[in-house]
Amino acid sequence: MPAMFKSFKFRLFLLSTVALLAACGEVEDTRPGQPVKTRQTAFKEIVKAFEPMGVMLRENRYDADKFAAHAERLLARRDGPWSHFGPDTNYPPTKATPEVWKQPEQFEKDKQAFLAATDALLTAAQSKDKAQSEAAYDKVHEACKTCHKQFKER
Repeated sequence: MPAMFKSFKFRLFLLSTVALLAACGEVEDTRPGQPVKTRQTAFKEIVKAFEPMGVMLRENRYDADKFAAHAERLLARRDGPWSHFGPDTNYPPTKATPEVWKQPEQFEKDKQAFLAATDALLTAAQSKDKAQSEAAYDKVHEACKTCHKQFKER
C-alpha cells in the first residue's frame, strides 16, 4: 500500500477521532452574556463556600472562626445565580429542568427558603455554637436538596 494512502487513512482517522471527542464534550454556552454558564459558575462558587462547612461537621473538626468565615463567603455568593434564570435561558448546557419556567412561583419560594436558611446559618455561625451551626447547616442543605429535586436534572 502506498505511503500516501496510509497517510490519507491516518488523517481521516485523526479527523474522525477529533470529531467524535468534540461531540462528547460539554455543550458551550454561546449566547450573549452566557447566562447558563454564568449561573452554573455562580452555583459552583456557592458550593465552594458551603461544602467546607459540611466537611468540618462530618469529620468532627468544627472550627468556629473558619465556619463563620465560610458562612460569610456563602452569603456573599448566594445571590449570584438567580438573575440568570431569564425566560430565554432554558437551553443546553442548562441542568435546570423545564419546571423552573413552568412553576416560577414554586421556584421563587424555594429560592427564598434557601436565602432565609443562609441568613440563619450566618447568625448561627456567628454565635460560634456548634449545635446551632450544625442545625442551621442542615437547613441550608435541605433547602438545596428540595430545590434540586424539582428544578435540577439528575
